[in-house]
Amino acid sequence: MSYSIGQVEYRTNSGSNASIAEGVQQPYEISVITGINKARGIKLSVKAYPNPTIDNIVLEINNIDFASLDVQLYDMNGKLLQSQTVKSKRTQIPMENLVSGIYFLKVRQKHGEIKTFKIVKTH
Repeated sequence: MSYSIGQVEYRTNSGSNASIAEGVQQPYEISVITGINKARGIKLSVKAYPNPTIDNIVLEINNIDFASLDVQLYDMNGKLLQSQTVKSKRTQIPMENLVSGIYFLKVRQKHGEIKTFKIVKTH
């Protein structure tokens, strides 16, 4: 949300294919849609449970070589709290020492992020 202070009047100018309003803040939105057509045959399965959690999250990975994966846990401010390499199809992520709140668990491969989970930590 934004606003202007002290604006008394404004004027709109119209042309044959567009118009512009002078003195008024205008919203501007950029949308980018990306996709990978070659990835249609991938049957990747990544699950994080239980969610919400009290002490640990289990990350379960199927149909991908987990040896090239790592996991990162971030707080709501984007601060990296934990990072570890995935060593098996089921990886336990400890959260018992963290305060209650919302966290983000990112599963990454060397070339980029695969999936991000929103994790709720309770008492």
